Amino acid sequence: MTMLDRRQIMMGTAAAALTAGFGATALPASAATPKEQLYALFDAFFDEDLSDSPEQATNLGLDIGKHADARSKLSDRSIAAWKRDRAEPAKRIARLKTIDRKALTGDDAINYDTALFNYEAREGTSRFDYGSGSRPFVLTQYYGAYISTPNFLDSKHKIESAADADTYIARMKAFAGVLDQETERASADAAKGVIPSDFMVDKAIAQLTQFRAIPVDKNVLVASAARRAKQYGDYDVQAAKVLTGEIQPALDRQIAALQAMRPKAVHDAGIGRLKDGDAFYAALLKIYTTTNKTPEEVHRLGLDEGAEIQARMDEILKKRGLTQGSVGARMASLGTQPDQVFPNTDEGRAQILDYCRGRLAKLQPELPKWFGLMPQIPVEVRRVPTYTEAGSSGAYYERPALDGSRPGAVYINLKDTAEWPRLSLATLIHHEGAPGHHFQLALVAQSNLPKLRQNMGFSANTEGWALYAEQVAMEMGMYEGDDLSLLGMYQARLFRASRCVVDTGLHAKGWSREKAIAYMVETGGDSVGKISREVERYCANPGQACSYKVGHTVWAASRERARKRLGGKFDIKRFHDTALMVGPAPLTVLEGVIDRWQG
Repeated sequence: MTMLDRRQIMMGTAAAALTAGFGATALPASAATPKEQLYALFDAFFDEDLSDSPEQATNLGLDIGKHADARSKLSDRSIAAWKRDRAEPAKRIARLKTIDRKALTGDDAINYDTALFNYEAREGTSRFDYGSGSRPFVLTQYYGAYISTPNFLDSKHKIESAADADTYIARMKAFAGVLDQETERASADAAKGVIPSDFMVDKAIAQLTQFRAIPVDKNVLVASAARRAKQYGDYDVQAAKVLTGEIQPALDRQIAALQAMRPKAVHDAGIGRLKDGDAFYAALLKIYTTTNKTPEEVHRLGLDEGAEIQARMDEILKKRGLTQGSVGARMASLGTQPDQVFPNTDEGRAQILDYCRGRLAKLQPELPKWFGLMPQIPVEVRRVPTYTEAGSSGAYYERPALDGSRPGAVYINLKDTAEWPRLSLATLIHHEGAPGHHFQLALVAQSNLPKLRQNMGFSANTEGWALYAEQVAMEMGMYEGDDLSLLGMYQARLFRASRCVVDTGLHAKGWSREKAIAYMVETGGDSVGKISREVERYCANPGQACSYKVGHTVWAASRERARKRLGGKFDIKRFHDTALMVGPAPLTVLEGVIDRWQG
């Protein structure tokens, strides 16, 4: 029996048949059951999403058939499109509510409740007349087409024919237009007083300037065409012409717009300074934690959890003879020991990647004891592209294509290897790879969930699972005889608790960037460089950092409730399979499924 035969993960054959034709026309309400209405509506929503986001169509391997024209396009990021996007959640809520929710049970009810929560949460941020969906700023050192589109074109846009190369050039032309659209939106927000903090504007200008200054033949957009399309014609020449004639002038205009708003940028780090900033932050917390927790409740959770984790770390440190100084100071000292530091060279970076791949291999024999459902899609460990290192987070997971054409990938930012002492790497790979993000998101890619559900994101669920997966790796014995890696695991957990303190501190309590950095460095002992980038990310993406620890708390508490309720009937493999079968969902929906589970 294959790993997916247990239930073909999440949906019955009726739902699978409906979702297979995602472009199908919705059935007339009078001729369909509520269940059929629901999945026809899901099909329609998903089809609309693919039409609105050519990048998503390509990422999912669905830029085919009626969506084949997506290959030559990028998303519309104009002010008009932003206004349409703001209105969309309310329209979808109204369409969902035409279906009789009381007639739905089981998976169908889960799917309905998940979709409704998603659109209601999104509607909560749609009433603010600035920002970019779930973020308050259009352009920062972390977000903007200037960061995402070059990597997308290089790594996601396939070039396997002259036609593919033609659409690559078309997308390069579209990139210039998207840059101007975002420049217009950022300038319009600036006129309303919505300007990123001075350090965010400075870093965005620096990154844009750096990208603009790359020699034409070395620029990733031209180099990608030369590497992948030259066999089909002079596409490197065409790409260079588009870069110099259209993209670089658009970059110049974006740099100029940011320079124009820079004198009005303030150093205040949080969004409480913006119009309705407190309300915006509360709406963002709901999106990212999928709870109704207030900023004060999240802040207190971080403080309480942090104190408990530090006590465990202190015990291990004392056993190793490290008794002087704060937990953070002792961890900082450990992280600089010669046996913990990799050379800051390409050889040292290769050693880090090899170590992480070895940890994944070591884990494999233990996984069947804890999981019945496991991904069939492989996961790779890669370095974050050098041209995005300065603004990238420390590490992240990239989900596989839904058609299986691209594996999952763990990306590690190796700009400075000192930020990755050996003791930190095991937990990193368990969080981002197995049994963390890859297990949950690759299973989603293999599942029969409706395509709409497969592509919904609930940070508290996915990040909470990944942090819970670190705990599971410990329970599996991955840290036995390795106190340093165990300390690394606790340090990572403390880091997530500190995020709750700092994110709410920045955006609800008026903390400065400097205070936030100092708190996290002192608490956990991570390097100033790593923490500075992290804190600056929280400034650019308020609320998201709180999702990790809030999510982990719910995952762990739900398991313990099930263990106590079921007693001897509790089975960890069945628990994990049941929980993973839920797929992307708000924590409230996840808790309901686990609390109803009968073992």
